Amino acid sequence: MIAWCLRILCLLALGCAAASWAQSAATFEPLLAGAHRSAGNVARDAHRHPAQTLAFFGIQPQHTVVEVLPGSAGYYMEILAPWLRAQGRYIAANRDESLPQYLPDHQKLLARLSDEAALYAQVTVAPFRADRHAIASPGSADVVISFRNLHNWIERQELAESLSTFYKALKPGGVLGIVDHRAREDWPESQQLAKGYVRQSSAIALIEIFFFKQKTAYEINANPRDTKDHPEGVWTLPPVYRLKDQDRAKYQAIGESDRFTLKFIKP
Repeated sequence: MIAWCLRILCLLALGCAAASWAQSAATFEPLLAGAHRSAGNVARDAHRHPAQTLAFFGIQPQHTVVEVLPGSAGYYMEILAPWLRAQGRYIAANRDESLPQYLPDHQKLLARLSDEAALYAQVTVAPFRADRHAIASPGSADVVISFRNLHNWIERQELAESLSTFYKALKPGGVLGIVDHRAREDWPESQQLAKGYVRQSSAIALIEIFFFKQKTAYEINANPRDTKDHPEGVWTLPPVYRLKDQDRAKYQAIGESDRFTLKFIKP
């Protein structure tokens, strides 16, 4: 009886929290309508729920926010950098340009920052490569966020080093926000990692080992239509469509991958 009551109270608390996050999301909605945003990024809003996701992570206009691997498309940079420039700070911890395979991606990001200097003049670019670089001054970041990169760090055995870098950058009480493709719990993890998916339970356990404490999870980026058995993994689905026109309508109907959205706190 006690356990049942606790479960009900937990569900009620999560429901109240979700309502609060939805209300806070209204802060970010005007930013999504900005004329500076690329058409390709805007088209993904229905799948990525940026306003709700940023509200869940608790990002405030005075915060220092580090986005790890924003990529040349700069999906979240478009939203956050103009909003933070007056009171806060946006840091793009992008690919290490010393690695030849990542240089084109890095150059595209730098070109965009230069071409749209009015919007992005105050963006700081830091290199990221596991623990080889400091992505921000120690204890200076309020929030570190990264999207759909965790599975790579796990598969490449770079997770501990990456988490070390994030931990050093964050203030005590700072937030680590992670979104990634959610694997099935009843299939072998190794084969799913190769397909771009990682178990939510594994993500939580691995991150908490490194002294982060999970605050909560949010299902805003869940997609129950994703069966996770696609021939080219998550890249079968939009926006990549690795099979090109083969079964395109089928994968378009599924939409983007099923994703977990997790918030951790540095003690």
